[in-house]
Amino acid sequence: MNEMNQARKGRLFLIGFGPGAHDQLTLRARQAIAESEVVIGYTTYIKLIAEMLAGKEVIRKGMTEELDRATEAIELARAGRTVALVSSGDIGVYGMAGPTFELLREQGWKPGESPQVEVIAGVTALSSCAARLGAPLTHDFAAISLSDLLTPWPVIERRLEAAGQGDFVIALYNPQSKRRTWQLKRTQEILLRYRAPATPVGIVKSAYRKLESVVLTDLEHMTEHEVGMLTTILVGNSNTVAFEGMMLTPRGYTNKYDLETGEALPGQRPGLSLKLDPAGKPESAGAQGPEGEG
Repeated sequence: MNEMNQARKGRLFLIGFGPGAHDQLTLRARQAIAESEVVIGYTTYIKLIAEMLAGKEVIRKGMTEELDRATEAIELARAGRTVALVSSGDIGVYGMAGPTFELLREQGWKPGESPQVEVIAGVTALSSCAARLGAPLTHDFAAISLSDLLTPWPVIERRLEAAGQGDFVIALYNPQSKRRTWQLKRTQEILLRYRAPATPVGIVKSAYRKLESVVLTDLEHMTEHEVGMLTTILVGNSNTVAFEGMMLTPRGYTNKYDLETGEALPGQRPGLSLKLDPAGKPESAGAQGPEGEG
């Protein structure tokens, strides 16, 4: 460690670079990578941005070496270097921001100390995959990882039950690997308790990359398609429909407005809460009762 590095405050960029295509990177992500002296990442991630790394020190790590990546990034930044720790998607969503801050917390780091840390958001896997499928996330949704390497499977099952019962659109991360082959089938069984077999399901592999694959299927048949660690699955809710090869989850405008005229339906008012009839359904032209707020 030279004296110049000892004297200056290090910088640590935690960068999410999106799905991997260069035109999907944010401007800030590009700037931070350009400013960095050292870039650390999982080998596959480094390959995706290799053209941007000329002249930089590059440190490649394996699939299960997340803590090693975070530790080395922190150590180099504490030594005065400008370091980029990169991750696909958004680095804060199932990404490297979490373990990095866990280690910083354990070390007693505080904002304002070295290293200076900046988290740079990226396009999430569920966002990029949703874009390839149309508009599946227009209403409430949940993201659940099916990997039980760090989370016990009973906990994952409880979350699947809750999301199914709550009628969320569900984004399934890490749905299957060579060793984890039964979890996706079990997930299907759980969700079929709450969803019709014909519920639309989108299966997207390597969004925006050369080997991209987009499949529109349904809940009954979703396990019949090729699925791996580069795949994200979007399971519709009870209102999601298949539309011209895409998925559409309505936001609920038809509960309140006539889509042809744009006028509010009888009993409804723009800007106020959706009004329900005694049966718990949105009021319509046939609903009875006084018009009020909501």
